[in-house]
Amino acid sequence: MAVFPQLRLRRLRRTESLRALVRENRVDIDDLIYPLFVVEGEGVRQEISSMPGIFRFSPDQLPQEAEEVARLGIPAVIVFGIPEHKDEFGSAAYHPEGVVQQAIRTIKKSVPKLLVVTDVCLCEYTTHGHCGVVANGDVDNDQTLPLLAKTAVSYVKAGADIVAPSDMMDGRVKAIRVVLDEAGFEHIPILAYAAKYASAFYGPFREAAESTPQFGDRCSYQMDPPNLREALREIEQDINEGADIIMVKPALAYLDVIRRARDTFNYPLAAYNVSGEYTMVKAATQQGWLEEKRVVMEILTSIKRAGADIIITYHAKDVAQWLQP
Repeated sequence: MAVFPQLRLRRLRRTESLRALVRENRVDIDDLIYPLFVVEGEGVRQEISSMPGIFRFSPDQLPQEAEEVARLGIPAVIVFGIPEHKDEFGSAAYHPEGVVQQAIRTIKKSVPKLLVVTDVCLCEYTTHGHCGVVANGDVDNDQTLPLLAKTAVSYVKAGADIVAPSDMMDGRVKAIRVVLDEAGFEHIPILAYAAKYASAFYGPFREAAESTPQFGDRCSYQMDPPNLREALREIEQDINEGADIIMVKPALAYLDVIRRARDTFNYPLAAYNVSGEYTMVKAATQQGWLEEKRVVMEILTSIKRAGADIIITYHAKDVAQWLQP
């Protein structure tokens, strides 16, 4: 093997053109999914205080936003709904005229080619803020499954292209797959939040989606952050139940999980660059402590380098603008 001075690794770093020529990983606009928060009402475009640059929209305000996302070349959005009325069973999630259903129809009417992914969970819709039915002070896994499946079918009937269960109930992928198939939606993919951790990085999202648990926490169903081998079991179970795309959430503190998932499973792999990761960057850059573009691109590149094919990120619109030729 050649050694210095014959081997000079800096030769290929001398100019940007050389660096680009041998670059091993790239973030592309086609990799990105942009989250949208939708509230009931009209004329609402409300910035989320803990997430600068991210807004809650009423359905009538979505065409302009969807058109901008599509114009930037971002291929997909993922929709989260905040209903006006909540109950113990999250019935607004699967109501035919629910806020997400309205949002789907509005987006598909204004930008038909934009992929609409829908988060399937009950936390935003329940009075207690948990991701399933609460019985005897605990989240009842099996009572929750039919409601998640009902929600997924309702979203697809409204025009959703992909459903993404995020609740972390055991068996929910199979329950959704069976009901989708029975309803004639065999062609609809499931993007499973397969390894979703009980993370402290979700704080700003819970403000945005008004989904903070009213008692306890989500540690009995979301994954324990120290566990890696368990994540592989969760992912394998979701694949066996019919998941078409698997996801690790959060991304930045779980790059090792993304890497192991990539090495273990030959499936499309998504990662969620979550609200807390976004907010940390925004807070630091607003103070002038970090250079936003470089930091964001470095973070997203690390997620790609770890093995993710798809990145859900609140930075998507900025990144798309930066990547425009």
